[in-house]
Amino acid sequence: MESDTLGSVLADVLAASHRVGPREISDLVQDAGRRLGLTDAGVYVADLQQSDLVALLTSEQTRSRIAEGGTVGLETLPIDNSLAGRAYRTETVQVSLPDADDTERTGWIPVVDGIGRLGVLRVTAPDLDASLLHQCEALAGLVALILATKQPYNDLLADTMRTRPMSLQAELLWAFVPPRTIGTSAVTSTALLEPAYEVGGDAYDHSLAGEVLHLTLLDAMGHDLASGGCSAVALAACRSTRRAGGQLVDVAEEIDHTLDRWIPERLLTCVLADLDTTTGRFDWINCGHPAPLLIRDGHVVTGALDRAVHPPLGLTGYDIPAPALHSTQLQPGDRLLLFTDGVTEARSSTGELFGEQRLADAVVRCLTAGLPAPEALRRLIRQILVHQDQRPHDDATVLLAEWHPPGR
Repeated sequence: MESDTLGSVLADVLAASHRVGPREISDLVQDAGRRLGLTDAGVYVADLQQSDLVALLTSEQTRSRIAEGGTVGLETLPIDNSLAGRAYRTETVQVSLPDADDTERTGWIPVVDGIGRLGVLRVTAPDLDASLLHQCEALAGLVALILATKQPYNDLLADTMRTRPMSLQAELLWAFVPPRTIGTSAVTSTALLEPAYEVGGDAYDHSLAGEVLHLTLLDAMGHDLASGGCSAVALAACRSTRRAGGQLVDVAEEIDHTLDRWIPERLLTCVLADLDTTTGRFDWINCGHPAPLLIRDGHVVTGALDRAVHPPLGLTGYDIPAPALHSTQLQPGDRLLLFTDGVTEARSSTGELFGEQRLADAVVRCLTAGLPAPEALRRLIRQILVHQDQRPHDDATVLLAEWHPPGR
């Protein structure tokens, strides 16, 4: 049977997606794939810590699972050791090698929302030529939009992406932080939080306002629910002030006053920054936080962003002046690495610190290898966890921003 045109398939998927339930997403994708000439199609999403790709069940698979008492585990594929994982890691299409005994070829298409990775699309057909793969990429793009719009209020998707229950303070923070990766043709920003299921006081924010990328990295004192509340309140104060036209100094002072009024005796360190994506001007404020690192031409520029550090926020009763605003000029291709002290102070079982040098080397090595920024951070976080034998004692948060203006 002749396959439908790409336009009609995508239009029908888009129309159906507005009212599709979580258990019907795979059915919708499977039907669309068959209309394009595929034998089958399926969706896999990355788990919260980006260790595995987890299959979204079709309605039929869900019914079978329920009939068996819900004891059958979901299909997973390791991100670090599978062809599907390679598609996710490199954000490139991967196709299985032909085999004399196989009548079907399998392809793995990255599912990317803008520049944020969500998972992969599995497609099978007797022949996956360039034209069919191109159509599959278009379908994967639409799948990304569907997942991105459904995920924030869809418990089934959330459960699929989690491997264990989440602490109350972590649930609070994940509800406040934005998507892990955002960007345009001129800039990319990506961030990661660990321990993902128990994170307490760390938080990040990145957003675009016209030509300006705003970056925030927070580390609230403690690791309890009050710490999570402190960071959540600080993020709200930051966004409220910024969206009302406030500048970086205004944001810092509003966070300070808000903590003093509503969460007294809680200290918070932070870096607040703005990057003009047209000119490359980078402005920032550092309140008791580790200095950001500037990565240029595959090397860390030692001390480039070291400035006098303002005291942590939450000390408004001590007559402390407003924090100083620092500025520098970036070059095209420069990267900015922001991190909390839980990264450099991560200890091995023998007491060895992870350290700033190891941090810099790990990021530079990944970027030099040509890996996308989200993959560089994923590997960095996994290296930090391995260094601690998978038992972190503090929150570890990293944010990597890259200025890549087109034509420069």
